[in-house]
Amino acid sequence: MDINKLISDVKAKLQTTKTHFGEELKKIRTGRANPAMLDGLMIEVYGAQMPLKQVASVTAPEAQLLQLTPFDPNNIAAISDAIRNNQALGFNPMDDGRVVRIPVPPLTTERRQQLVKQLHEKQEETMISARNVRHDTLNDAKVAKTKGEIGEDDYKRAEKQIDEFMQQIKLDLDAMTEAKQHEIMTI
Repeated sequence: MDINKLISDVKAKLQTTKTHFGEELKKIRTGRANPAMLDGLMIEVYGAQMPLKQVASVTAPEAQLLQLTPFDPNNIAAISDAIRNNQALGFNPMDDGRVVRIPVPPLTTERRQQLVKQLHEKQEETMISARNVRHDTLNDAKVAKTKGEIGEDDYKRAEKQIDEFMQQIKLDLDAMTEAKQHEIMTI
């Protein structure tokens, strides 16, 4: 077992975890309209479920408005219904036959607090994922050490570097969470 490859693999996995967290942050609503709010929304068109991005283009022409332009105008009702039926979004779309406009209502204090709680839950899920990566990698290194593939010094060096990566990921996630929390709580 190559200890350098093990270390670079764990670094890549932790970076992927951090990137995923960043993508999840985009889905959490703030007081401003953002096309990423609708990421992950599935629309039933042509007898199948399709992501919204494949059915319409999404823009935010104003701070409190999202605008969707369907690629096929026949899908406008399906798009409106999917958005209206998704209670987690809490949007009431309006369509004029060509585009769907979604007014983004200002957040209440209670809703802001719920979003902050959701934000911290996502951060904890990400840290659990990162700790699992650390645990699995250290187990692999421990097995390699007992088989004699790597020495005690290499194992200790790997453990130290992995712990440093974990500390950095924790700091990065804390900073990302703090910035998003500030964005949510700013009126």
